[in-house]
Amino acid sequence: MLDPFEEQTHPGDTLFRDVLSLALLGFLAIIVLLLPHIAPEGVRNASDVPVHGNVVVEITWPDSMDADVDLWVQAPGDTAVGYSNKGGAIFNLLRDDLGKTMDLSSINHESAYARGMRKGEYIVNAHAYRIDPKHPPPFSVEAVVSTKSVVDGVTRISPILFTQARIRYQGQELTLARFELEEEGRLVNGSVHNLFKSLRGQGTK
Repeated sequence: MLDPFEEQTHPGDTLFRDVLSLALLGFLAIIVLLLPHIAPEGVRNASDVPVHGNVVVEITWPDSMDADVDLWVQAPGDTAVGYSNKGGAIFNLLRDDLGKTMDLSSINHESAYARGMRKGEYIVNAHAYRIDPKHPPPFSVEAVVSTKSVVDGVTRISPILFTQARIRYQGQELTLARFELEEEGRLVNGSVHNLFKSLRGQGTK
């Protein structure tokens, strides 16, 4: 005799639940597989985004020294950028080298990176923030200015200027180079000189 209160199951109900469960699992698997390929509105793959030209400025000084030499740069129409003002509208200071302090590398090197290649005059300065008593001045500071561009999908870094100068005392700020670029990043002939212009005061916040 059948219990009127006992739930009755039919083979068709079990089959329907199994098919529904499998369909839901399949749908979830498709979503999981597609998630890495879904980007928010307006976001594209990095390879699809055009990379504009940039200006890279680097300075180095003898690796044997525990000296802190600061790079200061200024792009056309922008504020001066250095250790006390690490970013402007165009330039950013990428590496602030303190000598041997908190530095696992033996290389004494600072660098700044500009977004774009604005037409006009650029200024590159060095400031002897701290000297090494074991290696007193004078010592040389070298600067390299390069342009980075992407042509036909190939990244090209082209050094356009190399210069060096001598630090003679602690606290000295000197202009390593002043030069002009055209919009395409070409160095204007006859524009390079090192007439001193202080940048530290402009960049101090």
